[in-house]
Amino acid sequence: MYFFKFFFITSILGFFIESFLWHGHESGILYGPWTPVYGVGSVIIVILSNKIFKKRNINGFLKFIILFIFCFVFLSLIELIGGVLIEKIFGIVFWDYTKYRFNIGKYICLEISLIWGIVSCLFVFIKPFIDKLIKFIPSLVFYIFYILFFIDIVCTLVFKIR
Repeated sequence: MYFFKFFFITSILGFFIESFLWHGHESGILYGPWTPVYGVGSVIIVILSNKIFKKRNINGFLKFIILFIFCFVFLSLIELIGGVLIEKIFGIVFWDYTKYRFNIGKYICLEISLIWGIVSCLFVFIKPFIDKLIKFIPSLVFYIFYILFFIDIVCTLVFKIR
């Protein structure tokens, strides 16, 4: 249950951060105030970093370097897969990095991948806040999120699929 709650909190945070940074830019394919790619990415980062770092005695700086490299590659791969799937399923190109100098096609570029790596390292500092937020928010709120999220997915599939 923790990871579902974590998914929603980070999906919603990602939606608002991206909307704020790009001044009202539509964030994500769904109608609601969540961007699932951020939720999926953050949950996978937490699970894998726990597996990688819990059993090994790795100091702080090396830990951040490993986390940066892992997230740089992994989140770029998620962005690539997400962009291709959205284009194939919905016929929409949601982002296009061809204008960036170091792009690898439409959906990945070095400049944004570096941001994913840096943000992932910063994510380590806000995770305890997110954990406290999860404990603070009543479970009923998350059940409402689940229902709304399911309705959002159905509406997206019905109204946005080409």
